Amino acid sequence: MTVKRDSFGRLPDGREVFRYLLRNERGTEASFLDYGAIWHGMRVRDREGGFRDILLGVGSAENLPENPGHMGEIIGRNANRVGGAGFSLNGIHYSLGRNAGGDFNLHSGPDYYGRRFWRAELPREENSVCFSLHSPDGDQGYPASLELSVSYTLSEDDLLSIRYLGISDRDTVLNPTNHAYFNLNGEGSGSIGGQYVQIFADCYTPTDSASIPTGEIAPLDGTALDFREERRISERIEADLPPLRISGGYDQNFCLRGSGREERLAARARSEESGIGLELRTDLPGLQFYSANSMDAKGIGKGGKDYGRRSGFCFETQYYPDSVNQRSFLSPILRGGERWESVSSYHFTLERKK
Repeated sequence: MTVKRDSFGRLPDGREVFRYLLRNERGTEASFLDYGAIWHGMRVRDREGGFRDILLGVGSAENLPENPGHMGEIIGRNANRVGGAGFSLNGIHYSLGRNAGGDFNLHSGPDYYGRRFWRAELPREENSVCFSLHSPDGDQGYPASLELSVSYTLSEDDLLSIRYLGISDRDTVLNPTNHAYFNLNGEGSGSIGGQYVQIFADCYTPTDSASIPTGEIAPLDGTALDFREERRISERIEADLPPLRISGGYDQNFCLRGSGREERLAARARSEESGIGLELRTDLPGLQFYSANSMDAKGIGKGGKDYGRRSGFCFETQYYPDSVNQRSFLSPILRGGERWESVSSYHFTLERKK
């Protein structure tokens, strides 16, 4: 195991961004930035014996402030959408920014956690890096002072785990996620339509025209959202289904099997072309599957590559969208003085030629 730190370059304002590289004995490499606590690279072996970086990412530090689609960023305090751009907690109403062209808040913007510097630490006995952030009372419109840390750890068997730890001094909302985009044929290789996905969920949360959950939990049976059996991403993506039409593809929350905060198998994905596979486990109840319908990163990907529509997919572990306003959903409220912990693990596998 090796852990390295080097310079990724400087932002337009001159501040330096550092990259942290974790490498195991297999040669697998995972890289992260102290700007946004971004998961920037994941270099894994393919079936031909070479290595491919399967994460989309911004190619240079000067373009990080405009990072299209939040590639690899930590999202917080609250991931996904909050209807009406506000919520009530303990009898007080809190207003958030309307930052995505509608009457809602998306990813707690516009002052995103993914556009800030995080403090980095390297634990001595693990192949890991830990990023921490202080979020003061009133930050992004949320109550309470929050201390949030995110630890990335790479194992010898190619398991990348993300451990979140949050502590606040008063009641607040906490629902972080990582917004990594995967392309199992390699970043910049084109469409992910031919790659296979399986999601271990029997229900989803229907939404209105602004993609805000209605509060209903509906079965997947007979819909183009049903990934209980493995299928190509492209197989039903153009189906005449309202949530697909509204989003221009997949951008839906799946209600994972299991109850409460128990660990569960969330999803699998694989590529026949590269032989690279991915298995995701989490202790959170929801998974947002997003097919990069709005991605438009011209010339700012790694090596100056273009990343276009459907050039990657996201598996975002989370509480259900708008859960702070939906009493029937598992609550994202963190009580003052309590510790909130969560782990999501991505296991990268290789399917050999038969």
